[in-house]
Amino acid sequence: MFGIRALGLVFLCAAAQAQDAPRLALEQVPLNSVGTVSSAAIDRSGVIYVLQRGDKAGPVIAVDKQGKMLRSWGQGMFTVPHSVRVDAAGNVWTVDAGSSVILKFTPQGKKLQEISVGEMAVGDKCAFPTLCGTTDIAFGPDGRLFISDGYGNARILEYSTEGKRVRVWGSAGTGPGQFQIPHGIAYDRNILYVADRGNSRVQRFDLDGHYLSEWTNLGRPFALRVTGGALWVSTMFTKESQARPLILKVDLATGKILGQIEAPGPHSIDVSDDGEIVASGCCGGSNPNGFSWFRPKR
Repeated sequence: MFGIRALGLVFLCAAAQAQDAPRLALEQVPLNSVGTVSSAAIDRSGVIYVLQRGDKAGPVIAVDKQGKMLRSWGQGMFTVPHSVRVDAAGNVWTVDAGSSVILKFTPQGKKLQEISVGEMAVGDKCAFPTLCGTTDIAFGPDGRLFISDGYGNARILEYSTEGKRVRVWGSAGTGPGQFQIPHGIAYDRNILYVADRGNSRVQRFDLDGHYLSEWTNLGRPFALRVTGGALWVSTMFTKESQARPLILKVDLATGKILGQIEAPGPHSIDVSDDGEIVASGCCGGSNPNGFSWFRPKR
């Protein structure tokens, strides 16, 4: 009982810290899609890639900043579309939580690579009935790929640029290096950041999987991105039984919250080099079929 109370006090203190942080000078532009938007990412040219679960277009949709559809693809290639990321070369990667398959595409939708992670959880070991597999991907140095396998296996995997498995670490639990739904992953300067959603913390590791530290002041984190010298966290706080999704800007050295803004939902986040943000509205958000583009206030 004491442990539960202590955890609740930590969560309340974290919520207070987030609310006291300055509001980021951004304006939100809501955009709609054709189905439940699980994830969104933005490339260097400003094209937004949306991963969605509707049947009126392909699971991967490229749109401009006015929400106009440019192209879509991926029909028949997904079980439960979960996360979309754009690498430094502009390639589009998707993560399937229903099949644990990672796909790499050109920006025009040509399939370049497939990684089948396998070893999926089954039955009551799944976090949710149709969600048993992988959750996110991050791009390390020299083409190294890091995958969070969060909806059952509670582990992180490293693959080579050729798609060969290099190492695996993590297990279910609450201790250092253990996870309860590792939902998002990000990389910066030889450090991996993992959104350990069920344990309400961000854990930090070196590239060999060695635990470094953790931050417990960031609510219940869903998704992460490192850019502009900061960690960006899409998270959920609960105050007086009311869920409040927020986007946090966090100091990479200390974990201190530098700024915050209301999010359309906690499920995904991407941040461009010039500080524009895209975030989806599903999974506890206000508009499951929408996503938002945040731009500097004019």
